[in-house]
Amino acid sequence: MELIDIIRKRCSIRSYASRAVEKEKIEYMLEAARLAPSACNLQPWRFIVVESPEGKEKIRTCYERDWFRTAPLYIVACCDHRHSWKRSFDGKDHADIDVAIATEHLCMAAAEQDLGTCWVCHFDVQRCARLFRLPEGVEPVALIPAGYPSEPDLFEHTPKIRKPANEVIVRESF
Repeated sequence: MELIDIIRKRCSIRSYASRAVEKEKIEYMLEAARLAPSACNLQPWRFIVVESPEGKEKIRTCYERDWFRTAPLYIVACCDHRHSWKRSFDGKDHADIDVAIATEHLCMAAAEQDLGTCWVCHFDVQRCARLFRLPEGVEPVALIPAGYPSEPDLFEHTPKIRKPANEVIVRESF
């Protein structure tokens, strides 16, 4: 499958089969995330893999939605502000950007493996940090449920509405 096909396939899956995700596929996704680029190559990401029944119950209290409970696997994407690049001109911390790049690498790798994912950014951040004992300076950025879609054709039937190119691309200057 070509990269553009994987990009077109990837969508937010909100209904998962109970089937467990194979260890090799989990490692493949994590390796794709690990290899992502970052500002000054600082790699300020940390990924918490949540598979145990106890861990899954904890994470489900951070985002209480029925569909979220169906995932057999969760990955908490975190940024480490202690080890991230800050732009000298204005002090902008690039940790969120770097983690987003790595997380999308993970989601693309999942789609390539016929696994669904969904970015969840509206969750109880403080609860998540407390429950997973994140050290000071490490922030959970997104929860990524992952697993096999409840129906294999969800990839094709999940709407992927995008603005036309002329609405999002500007050449040279606004």
